[in-house]
Amino acid sequence: MTGFLGTTKHNSVLLIRDTDTVAAALRRALDEASPEERPGLERAVVLVEAAATASESQLRARWVRSRLTAVGFTGDIGSVAAVKALRQAEPKLSLRAAVELQKDAVAHPA
Repeated sequence: MTGFLGTTKHNSVLLIRDTDTVAAALRRALDEASPEERPGLERAVVLVEAAATASESQLRARWVRSRLTAVGFTGDIGSVAAVKALRQAEPKLSLRAAVELQKDAVAHPA
């Protein structure tokens, strides 16, 4: 989950990690699961634990891609048009922040 603080332009995106909460809930469900449910829950635990190891840069890259997708951008992520689309998706984002976030997205391809 991500968001912005306040009403002025900011140079950063607030990252909130809650994978530990999700992983704990999955482990509890796994403890009570029937044999039929276990394979799916075991796979879910592996996926959540893998997601928990993502760096902040990787999380920002994912966020950028999700915001670009939300505004229908399909072009080159390293382009000026991508920065423009990101700022359209998030009007409170400063130009500097948009460029920094774009760098994360370029450094961590999907």
